[in-house]
Amino acid sequence: MNYSDYYLNELHIHPKALSFVQNAQQDIRKMFADMDEMAEYHQARILHVFGKHRISPRHFIGTTGYGYGDDGRDALDEVYRDIFGGESALVRPQWVSGTHVLSDSLFALLRPGDILLSVTGQPYDTLNDVIGIREAVPGSLREWNVSYQEVDFSPEGNIDRAKIKEKLENKRIKTVLIQRSKGYGWRKSLTVSEIGDTISFIKSLRPDVFILVDNCYGEFTEEREPSSVHADLTVGSLIKNPGGGLAPTGAYAVGTKRAIGLLSQRLTSPGIGKEEGSFPYGYILFYQGLFLAPHTVAEALKGSVLAGRIFHQLGYRVLPEWEDHRSDIIQSIEFRSARELIAFCQAIQSASPVDGHVVPYPWDMPGYPHQVIMAAGTFVQGASIELSADAPIREPFIAYLQGGLTYAHVKLAMMKVLTRMYGEGFIQL
Repeated sequence: MNYSDYYLNELHIHPKALSFVQNAQQDIRKMFADMDEMAEYHQARILHVFGKHRISPRHFIGTTGYGYGDDGRDALDEVYRDIFGGESALVRPQWVSGTHVLSDSLFALLRPGDILLSVTGQPYDTLNDVIGIREAVPGSLREWNVSYQEVDFSPEGNIDRAKIKEKLENKRIKTVLIQRSKGYGWRKSLTVSEIGDTISFIKSLRPDVFILVDNCYGEFTEEREPSSVHADLTVGSLIKNPGGGLAPTGAYAVGTKRAIGLLSQRLTSPGIGKEEGSFPYGYILFYQGLFLAPHTVAEALKGSVLAGRIFHQLGYRVLPEWEDHRSDIIQSIEFRSARELIAFCQAIQSASPVDGHVVPYPWDMPGYPHQVIMAAGTFVQGASIELSADAPIREPFIAYLQGGLTYAHVKLAMMKVLTRMYGEGFIQL
C-alpha cells in the first residue's frame, strides 16, 4: 500500500522532501544487514547472561532505606559485568547522568597532587567545570589540587602516541581519560580496537596508571566494549544506549575490582561502598531496557546513516560519512550558518512524540561555555537514545544528531526537516 497521501496531506510533507528521503533510503538499505546482525549477536549474549544469573521477577522489586540484600541491584551489577567484559560493575539510578558517573570516577581515582591526562583532546563540555579546565570552580578537581593536561589528536586524526609517551614521563600522572565519542568536536569516534591498542600502549609504559573510558553513545555498536580491552573503568549513561529507551535515569561503571572498589567508596562513603543503596520503584525498566538495547541501538544507527546520506547529497559536510564504519550513534552535520542549524534543530523538535509543539531556542545551559540549542522531545527527559539533536552556537555550526527508538521515526523526522529547510530556502531538492 502507498501511504504517500497521508504524509503529504496529514503531515504536510513536501513532495520533493518525501521523494528525496525515499531515494536516500534505497541507497543505504544494503548497510542494514550488518547492523541487524550485530543486534542479533548482542541480543544472544544478553539472553545468555540473563539465563546465567537466573533473572526472575524478584529482581524487579524495589527496596527502601539502606537497601541491604537488594537482589535486583546486585544482580544488575553482575549482568553488566558479564555483558561488558569486566571484573566488577556498578549500575545505579542514583547517578543522574554520564557526567555524574565520570565525575565520581575521576574523584575516586585521583588524589591531591595528581595529574589527569586526557589523550583524546579536551573532553565534552560538561566536564570542563568538573575538572576546572578554565578556572577552579568550587568542588572541581582543580580546587582539590588535581592538575589537568591533554594531548590532542595528530594532524592525521590519530591518537598521538609520541606526545602521550612524552607526557607519561611525569610520574604525577595517575589517570588517563579516553573519550570514545566525538563530543562537541569534529573527529571520528574511536573504535574499541583503537581504544584497546591505546590502552596496551599506555600500560606498557605506565602499568600503574588508571585508564578511564567515557563510553557514552558507543554501547552495542561494535562486538566489544572498552572494559573487555582492559580499561580500568568504562562508564556511561543509562538514558543513552544501554537503557534501551526505557531506563528512566542512572549510569553504569564496569572495570577492574580495584577501580570499581574505589568508585564504590565515592558513590556512597568509605566503609559502605556498594553494600547500600535502595531504589523503591524497582528495576524492571533497567533490565527490560538492557534487553531491548541492541535492537534500539541498531535502529538509531540506521537513522544516523540515513541522515548522513541525505545531508551528504545536499552538499553539507558530515561525519562520519554515510558509508563509514560507525562506533557510536552520533551523526555530525556542519551547517553554513547559525540560522540553518537552529532551523534544523527546531524541525527535529517538531517531529518529536513529546513536546512536538514546543520550539527550542539557544540558551545558557548549565555546564556549557556557549549557548546551546537542544531538540529533545523525549519520553525520558534528555534521553539521547531517543531522537534528539543539539549544538553549541559557535563556529563551525555543527549539529549533533543522535538516537531514534525506531528507524521509522528518524525517517519521518528527516522528511519534516527537509520540508522546513526547503521552505525557508536553505536547500534545493
